[in-house]
Amino acid sequence: MAGSGSQDQAIAASAAVRFVLDGQSVSVANLPATTTVLEYLRNVAHRTGTKEGCAEGDCGACTVVLGELMAGAQQVHYRAVNSCIRLLPTIDGQELVTVESLAAPEGTLHPVQQAMVDYHASQCGFCTPGFVMSLFALYLNEPSPDRTQVLEALSGNLCRCTGYRPIIEAGCQMAAYPKPAHWSRDEPSAPARCSALRAIQRQQALKLPGFTAPRSLKELAATLEANPAAQVLAGGTDVGLWVTKQLRELPAIVYVGEVAELKAASSDAQGLSIGAAVPLTQAWALILKSYPQLTELALRFGSPPVQNSGTLGGNVANGSPIGDSMPALIALGAQVELQRGSSVRRLALEQLYLGYQRKDMAPGEFLVRVLIPAPAAGQCFASYKVAKRFDQDISALCAAFALRIEHSHVVAVRIAYGGMAAIPSRAAATEQALLGQPWNEASVEKAMRALGEDFKPLTDMRASSGYRLQAAAQLLRRFFLEHGAAPQACRAQQAVAAPL
Repeated sequence: MAGSGSQDQAIAASAAVRFVLDGQSVSVANLPATTTVLEYLRNVAHRTGTKEGCAEGDCGACTVVLGELMAGAQQVHYRAVNSCIRLLPTIDGQELVTVESLAAPEGTLHPVQQAMVDYHASQCGFCTPGFVMSLFALYLNEPSPDRTQVLEALSGNLCRCTGYRPIIEAGCQMAAYPKPAHWSRDEPSAPARCSALRAIQRQQALKLPGFTAPRSLKELAATLEANPAAQVLAGGTDVGLWVTKQLRELPAIVYVGEVAELKAASSDAQGLSIGAAVPLTQAWALILKSYPQLTELALRFGSPPVQNSGTLGGNVANGSPIGDSMPALIALGAQVELQRGSSVRRLALEQLYLGYQRKDMAPGEFLVRVLIPAPAAGQCFASYKVAKRFDQDISALCAAFALRIEHSHVVAVRIAYGGMAAIPSRAAATEQALLGQPWNEASVEKAMRALGEDFKPLTDMRASSGYRLQAAAQLLRRFFLEHGAAPQACRAQQAVAAPL
């Protein structure tokens, strides 16, 4: 009977989500697969410090910190995420830190909390826990953050009382407080913390009703081949909204975030390979080493909590016409690697998109990695985003330009736009108007007129059709004005990051 009981406990554990909270292993079973971390905290754990503001990852009131044990290292990596759109099963094997976790057991406030008090940074208090958690993640990862780093860390947090100055001041001063006995910067490498996480790591897939998390590429391929109608889930920054805002009933979910091969990213002489489960934070850091011209686009792509959860592969596979990564990747000649069963193929990124929410992917086929070529010698490249706000705003349109100039003539050109059609796409007529022509204002004016042949943009809440077409043309003019001295300007541009 004892052996039978142990077996039953093992089966129960395999069908439960396991994570560490306040140093203790927690096992959660019998909740819907689409339960969010926020719903668990408020409704099950009764940790109501974490708030719901927007339920779509925009306001930051729900911010928590997740800790993940780094493979082969005695180190836990902590990052802020939006709990309102993060599905609970996706934190299996990780540590969950909430605002209630920060104060010492006897009640002493953490330096982040004490700084918020001392600098009068809490007004109505509703958004305060989210600000605290974003700053806490920064506190753990940056010994002495400057004002720019504080602003970046808080770019996903909205203060409804418009009292940002004292919050920013608290963030800038928190590192000056004495080292706390509880949650100091030594905690990410604390043996007890690493051991607690190591004890809940899985060797096999997490399988719940309506949710599977394969751990290898082979297992993922077999799972999707057997269940081609399943919903593939990566970071969840889009799928989470289907649950919280659209109230969709999702099919069985197959989560790719635990597939080791899809979490790999590398760089060589040929270019970059970024796995479908690589977080945007990591993906952009790698891309910017080769293409510093994308610095501003990466910064505006989303807040740190969004980029810490979302993946480049998910953005590409979702195929939204206003996804900001696709125009730049298309202009650079990126490819995607797709797999179905044991069959693997590569496709130019622009060929992946067939129509609105339609992609050249067979049932059961999935994205393995995004392949970005290394910078070409003498290539001029830039990408621009047009939106109503700098931070946390969806594009009205996004444009990317890649040209190579020889003897003052355009010998190669790739131009791509997002937000101008039902899919992100190249501007074929505009490219032809430039190819072989002198790189001068007259050629650019002709190419700007050709944009009307490429696109008939729609009018929506973000911009009118006329505005989009005019703005798209003016972005091409801006590119010319910034690169009129090519190729010398292009060589110089590749050497330094673009200014913010």
